[in-house]
Amino acid sequence: MSERSAFLSATSACAALALLLTAAPLAQAQQKIICWKDKTGKVVGCGDRVPPEFQQNESKTLDNRGITRQTNVSAEEAARLKLEAEKKAALKVEDDRKIAEQRRQDSALVNTYTSDKEIDQRRDREVQVVDLQLVHLKSSLKNAAEAEAVLLKRNGDIAKSGKQLSPALADELARSTDERKRVEARVAEKEKDKAAIIARYAEQKARYLELRGGSTTTTQPAPAPAAKK
Repeated sequence: MSERSAFLSATSACAALALLLTAAPLAQAQQKIICWKDKTGKVVGCGDRVPPEFQQNESKTLDNRGITRQTNVSAEEAARLKLEAEKKAALKVEDDRKIAEQRRQDSALVNTYTSDKEIDQRRDREVQVVDLQLVHLKSSLKNAAEAEAVLLKRNGDIAKSGKQLSPALADELARSTDERKRVEARVAEKEKDKAAIIARYAEQKARYLELRGGSTTTTQPAPAPAAKK
């Protein structure tokens, strides 16, 4: 073997050795250990791979120094986190919708009225309509109650006399009572409508003043029409 060939062989051997020495620590550094848990969250084993029966459970990947490099949650936890993320996304969509709707309402509010006094005037017009309906309903209620009272007295007198109350008279009283209750329910419904109108315009007025940053010129609701006697 010539001196040149011997030199090249020695050089190649040294290079190979250097490569092995360099690769050994790298291969060692790349070694990893996986530890897996059971359904209760208790670590039940470690190795280079998770057994099939534990692959749906939580596991951790550690390097050769025992430092956790990766955590895989259980399938159950992953499903819970997904559901939680979906709920948060849905809440955000709803919040965005409410914000957009509030902006739309605010724009309509400031473009509809030139002062808060106009809000009071519009409220009064709507309240007066309901008040007129209440006047008629309360008059009907008074008549229905009086008619029921007459029938109650008549049927009571018949019962006191020892006579048998006829089915026709009993039915007449039942119809009269039903009518009185029906009108009472209508009166209660209209009273709620009136309260809702006042509350709605109070809310609109407060928001209008907040948006305008102005002072209030509040007017009291118009008095209700007098009930018919």
